[in-house]
Amino acid sequence: MRGLGRCQQELSNETISYAMNEIDLHRVDLNLLVVFESLMETRSVTATAERIGRTQSAVSHALARLRDQLGDPLLVRVGGTMQPSPFAEAIVEDVRPILRSIRRVIAPRSLFDPATSDRVFRIAMPTLTKVIATVSARVESEAPNVKIEWLPAHHDVYAALSEGLIDLAHLGGWPRLPDGLEQQVMEPFSWVTFARKDHPACADWGLKAWRRYPHLMVNVTRGMQNPFPVTPEGDIGARRVSAMIADSAGVASVLAQSDFLATFPAMLLAWDMEAFGLRAMKPPVPLDPVLVRFFWSARLASDAGGSWLRSIVIEAYRKAQADAERRLSGGALIQPV
Repeated sequence: MRGLGRCQQELSNETISYAMNEIDLHRVDLNLLVVFESLMETRSVTATAERIGRTQSAVSHALARLRDQLGDPLLVRVGGTMQPSPFAEAIVEDVRPILRSIRRVIAPRSLFDPATSDRVFRIAMPTLTKVIATVSARVESEAPNVKIEWLPAHHDVYAALSEGLIDLAHLGGWPRLPDGLEQQVMEPFSWVTFARKDHPACADWGLKAWRRYPHLMVNVTRGMQNPFPVTPEGDIGARRVSAMIADSAGVASVLAQSDFLATFPAMLLAWDMEAFGLRAMKPPVPLDPVLVRFFWSARLASDAGGSWLRSIVIEAYRKAQADAERRLSGGALIQPV
């Protein structure tokens, strides 16, 4: 009986603690989080007051209330700026997506207007320079206050999409998409092998050169199955992959300064060849096609801003891919012998 009484007391304590936490949560003013987010970005009470349309005293009072509720100084004046505490730096990355989600919920869908919107969109995809340039030019023309953060794809991309931390992602590969995501499958692309223009392989391109020289790859997903094909070691067309980098943005520069070969979709380097002095060659072995797709959160599929963004990015991708395929076809490629 004594043990039962102890369990009942512990359960009662847990219930009381839960209730107190609920009360504390109900007392939290979301406007305090808006002030906190702005202070973390501006590090200034004056700048925050101007940004959110409050007086400086109101901002200072809001910070004091939030300090009291969270039990942490959050930001402290050091010299001429506000410096965040370790706790503030830890929670701000959680606060931002919360506020983004709330803003998305309360903003009427029909009122999204690119010309006046100041939304920040996040896109996770390889560094396709032509796509980025085309999308940026159109956004600047149609939505001058909209900002786009271009992010590398990573192993948490699916979860980040589901949580609304990323608006759109692009990856190649065959894994089945998790539930809760929608996709747009793109046209298959051509594989092209790139090397510096004076690479010895260019003078005698074929299977021997393919096997002799080291290959460079990009691990675009940082731990997930790599979407670029790797020929099994026992296969006659096996290649020696001796380096892997995290971002496709550095491929052209590395190739220009080394004996690496790199086999990628034509559109990845089609516009960098002249600037970096690269040549394009047809792979001497058959390479399987790779499923390429854009995907996004199904629960945010009807968001007007997200739909606008997807249409621009996917259109730019299709045009860039078609242009790259034309540039690197026929006589533009060194053929294997």
